Amino acid sequence: MPFADQLINESTVLDLIGSLVAVVPDAGLPTLHLAAPVIETLGLRERADLLCDALLSDLPGDYAALAGTIRAASEDEAFRGWLIWPVTSAIAVKTVAEGTTAAFDDAMALLAELTGRLTAEFAIRTLLRHDLDRALELIRDWTTSEDLDVRRLASEGTRPYLPWSTRVPEITARTGVTIPVLNALYRDPEEYVRRSVANHLNDLSRDAPAMVVDTARRWLAEPDENTARLVRHALRTLVKKGDVQALELLGFGPVSVDIAGPVLGSTTVEFGRSIEFSAVLHNRGDEPARVAIDYTVYHRKANGGQTGKTFKLATRTLERDEKLEVGREHSFRAIATRRYHPGMHAISVQVNGVESARAEFELLTESPAPKPERQ
Repeated sequence: MPFADQLINESTVLDLIGSLVAVVPDAGLPTLHLAAPVIETLGLRERADLLCDALLSDLPGDYAALAGTIRAASEDEAFRGWLIWPVTSAIAVKTVAEGTTAAFDDAMALLAELTGRLTAEFAIRTLLRHDLDRALELIRDWTTSEDLDVRRLASEGTRPYLPWSTRVPEITARTGVTIPVLNALYRDPEEYVRRSVANHLNDLSRDAPAMVVDTARRWLAEPDENTARLVRHALRTLVKKGDVQALELLGFGPVSVDIAGPVLGSTTVEFGRSIEFSAVLHNRGDEPARVAIDYTVYHRKANGGQTGKTFKLATRTLERDEKLEVGREHSFRAIATRRYHPGMHAISVQVNGVESARAEFELLTESPAPKPERQ
């Protein structure tokens, strides 16, 4: 799989130039031509921004002129892929600059037309920041679209913490403003859409955990056959944090389970290798105990502190007085989203949000800086 910053490359620029030359042969597109040889020296977001700016420079005029050119280019089905990101961004920038309701409404419609060719989820953020209430009014109509990509755009484009995107402070400042969109989509027939709904609700849990649990509770009161799985995915961050309300909603209430461990296979590990650990759980309660078992790795940060990352281990039902040994081999191989720093790390195990003591170990060597990929 390519790194994220390789997705928009020189070939993308040449494809974009070819598509536009077919509909505006006299434009010349000098700025886009200049971008082609330098594009691969930049990061992903910088590449998209460079091409957006080049488009706006090479296609002067008002919003209607730009929209007409893009709609003409999109008659060719080959007008798709990663070139759509800068194209949709240029549409959004031009719309805001024009500042009319007519341009805004048409731009929203044009983004919906283009989203199936890659996604318009990044560009729509500019329009959300410009007029959140008008955008959400139009987006609520998208939730009933026959096009699954448009329905997904309604959820994905309005996520508070959409990866690779700019933030929309107007959304995070108005807690719950996007919930009506999610209410309309949580029973969508397409997994592609429901997955976005779950990720969106999970985003909201950063700032409003109680509201997220209340929303999930409402959905579980009016479910379809997919709602339980959606809710589990939506509550994953709260579960990892040991949120009592989220755990109880999923059936993991307080239990009388002792945790012996974790016991490490070694007190040191080199970058690129793995460390083993195990723990023994003992249900000392008078009833069977349904348990969600996780473990947290406390990674050393560059400043010498530690930050925890929680991983799933298992879910089980422990009978009265039952003991269960759990364990895992945790890898410190190179990944695209983390840099490992040498020094003291730790591992703990948690059951239904209750954490064990930490077992410490030392990472001996440092990893190189990662190149980010979208998660």
